[in-house]
Amino acid sequence: MKIYKIGFLIVLMIFSSFKKEDSKKQISIYTIGDSTMADKINPDENPERGWCQVLPQFLNDNVVVKNHAVNGRSTRSFIDEKKWDAVYHQLKKGDYVFIQFGHNDQKEKDPKRYTNPTTAYRNNLIKFVNESREKGAIPVLFTSIVRRNFNEEGTLVDTHMMYPFVVRFVANELNVPFIDLQYLTEKLEESYGVKGSKKLHLHYQPNEISYYPKGKEDNTHLSVLGATEVAKLAVLELSKNVKNFSNFIKKD
Repeated sequence: MKIYKIGFLIVLMIFSSFKKEDSKKQISIYTIGDSTMADKINPDENPERGWCQVLPQFLNDNVVVKNHAVNGRSTRSFIDEKKWDAVYHQLKKGDYVFIQFGHNDQKEKDPKRYTNPTTAYRNNLIKFVNESREKGAIPVLFTSIVRRNFNEEGTLVDTHMMYPFVVRFVANELNVPFIDLQYLTEKLEESYGVKGSKKLHLHYQPNEISYYPKGKEDNTHLSVLGATEVAKLAVLELSKNVKNFSNFIKKD
């Protein structure tokens, strides 16, 4: 009987070790970028969301989102503040790295954030891609979401200049999966129209909601609706353009 008990315990220990090993193999999505992706504080009161904050609701238990995007960061400041190092040291083979910058790389009056699109910005994107691949992770490049910037004639006008083009160029040069959120969110804004698209962002009259007692008019950052719409677009494109990513998407 003792021999059988010992054998049974050994089988249990082996099975337990396999389970622990399996749990370690869970795939992670590391998201790096700016406020349009980032988790927002006080979600029970705050109507603002980053699109990666709502991303988990579209994914299954085979993957976990680790959102490292931070308000106000450019590729330069994300690297200089060692936020990229923190991600890099956690990466495992098979993980994903979602990369979306540009909004703050444009800040010409801020030397701690500004990057020349065709030099520093390009090389910072290449750094994220190459170092992700060093760890066996899969980088995915995203262009910036558009700002709600309609002119007097009702035409949506671009504000990102060369930055999205450089993302496209790096994706093509290094054969990186590429999601054109700029184009997709242009179509999204236009589909809602000049007035309706305000719902995708943060437009509130004074005293309309308690979180913004003085009111708010923000055409860059996303409401819950806006973030959810962008996340839906991203997931659909990921299923088309990133091999096997559909394995991580919740089924209807």
